[in-house]
Amino acid sequence: MSMPLGATAPLTHTAFYRFTPLPEPESVADSLRALLARGPAAGITGSILVATEGINGMLAGTPAAVRYVEEALQHDAVFGGAFTGMPFKRSACATRPFAKLKVHVKKEIVPLGVEGVDARQTGINVSPRDWAKLIHEPDVVLLDNRNSFEYRLGHFEGAIDPQVTNFRDFPAYVRAHVDEWKAQGKRIAMYCTGGIRCEKTSAWMRDMDVPVYQLEGGILNYFQEMPDAQREWKGECFVFDNRVALDTHLRETATTLDDVYHPEGDDAWRLQRARRLDESGQD
Repeated sequence: MSMPLGATAPLTHTAFYRFTPLPEPESVADSLRALLARGPAAGITGSILVATEGINGMLAGTPAAVRYVEEALQHDAVFGGAFTGMPFKRSACATRPFAKLKVHVKKEIVPLGVEGVDARQTGINVSPRDWAKLIHEPDVVLLDNRNSFEYRLGHFEGAIDPQVTNFRDFPAYVRAHVDEWKAQGKRIAMYCTGGIRCEKTSAWMRDMDVPVYQLEGGILNYFQEMPDAQREWKGECFVFDNRVALDTHLRETATTLDDVYHPEGDDAWRLQRARRLDESGQD
C-alpha cells in the first residue's frame, strides 16, 4: 500500500463533515458519485457517508483533484449550498490512504446511538489557542471522546480515557458521571480527531445542565494551528486510513497496526479487520 513521495504525483488527504439537513440523502450520494467520476476528480479515493443529518468524508488525491472536489462541494448548484463554507482539514500523504472510492448512505454520519439528537445545536467551540489554556483550568474535566485504542496512541496531557470500545458506549460513561461533575461544579471539555464526535455528543449533552466545551476542528485542527502542539499533546494521533498515525506536525509516522491494537481482547477484531482492509483495499 505504500507509495513513496516522488514516485508519482504527491497526494493530499482531506477530511470534512457538516451537520445539515439532507432530506434526500440518496440523491446527494448520486450527485457525489457523479462529481467524483468526472474530470479532475477522477482517481480520487476515500469514503463519504451521507445521511439525513449531513455528510462526513475522507478523500485523497492529487492537490489539484482535492481542490476541485472541495470547490465543487461548496459551490456546485446541485448541492444547493448545503456545504458552502464547510471546513476541510488537509494533510500530506507518504502512504496512499485509500485503495478505493465509496459513497454510502447511512442512518447517521456518526452513530452515537441516541435518537433525536440535532447536532447543529452544539456545545461551546474553543479555538486551538484558547484550548491550550482551557484544559489547565482547575474546574475543567478533560474527556477524550474517542476509543481507548486511540487514547493509548496519543492524547492531551491530563485527559481522561472513558475506556470505551465504540463511540456508542460514550453516552453511558457520561450518564454515570454527569451528576458527580455537576455536584463538583465542573465544566466539561471534550476533543476527538476531527470534531465530529464531539459535536454530536455536546449536542446531546446540552440539556444536562453542565457547561460543555469542544475543541474546534478536533485534534487535526489543533496540530494544524499550533506549531508547538507537542507541549500539550503526548504521542501520536490515530487516523482511520492506511497511514495509521500522524505526529503533531501532521506527518505520517512509522506506527503500524500492530502498534495500535492489542492482539487479544476487545482489540482483536479491530486488528483482524484492519489487516483485511489493508490487504484487500475494501473499506
